[in-house]
Amino acid sequence: MSVPARAYLSIGEVLTKLRGDFPDITISKIRFLESEGLIEPQRTPSGYRKFTTSDLERLRYVLLAQRDQYLPLKVIKENLDALDRGLQPAAAGGVPSPRPSLATVDGEFAPAAFAEQTEMRLSRDELLKASGLEDSQLVELESFGLIAIRGRHYDGDALSVAKAVAEMAGFGIEPRHLRSFKSAADREIGLIEQVITPFTRQKNSEAKARAEEVQKEIASLSVRLHAALVRGGLNRPR
Repeated sequence: MSVPARAYLSIGEVLTKLRGDFPDITISKIRFLESEGLIEPQRTPSGYRKFTTSDLERLRYVLLAQRDQYLPLKVIKENLDALDRGLQPAAAGGVPSPRPSLATVDGEFAPAAFAEQTEMRLSRDELLKASGLEDSQLVELESFGLIAIRGRHYDGDALSVAKAVAEMAGFGIEPRHLRSFKSAADREIGLIEQVITPFTRQKNSEAKARAEEVQKEIASLSVRLHAALVRGGLNRPR
């Protein structure tokens, strides 16, 4: 019977895995990078470091950036922060660039488009720069509930809304005109929640997975229905 691999590595094992590509790496260097906040390995109750595969890949990123790009630790740390927030690290002198994507099939939203977009975490300035909104527009959108901050950051959904509103503004459509969109979305959310409630009341993981699947499927269908109704209304003979 095969023995499952441990979920973590010791600092000595990390050193062994890195030495092939980085012959000069030492335990002291790994500890230094930890002290600078570039990695944060867990600790055993007795104080020994526990490195995950993610920690190992993070170390590779740091060491490659130092060796091949000659980047200072401050810049590397900023790049890692951008990656942690779901962003593309900035080029020299630039800012991190978010790249949210929505899954579509034949121009229609697929259920995968309704997976949570919480990995991306944007500051207010990053959201404004990426979307093209003015701060006053963002304030108005927040007052109408079209955009909300989660904790201290905005997520990928907030960016998607912000970019759509910014583009609509080019046609003279202002945030106050979009309150009906929020009301309609809230009603659709309420309908979907009614359908999945029997699943969410069950405590097993299978029911939870089924609830997520049904939620995404109905959300996809509701967007398709909405698009068809708008398209049909616009195409009516006048």
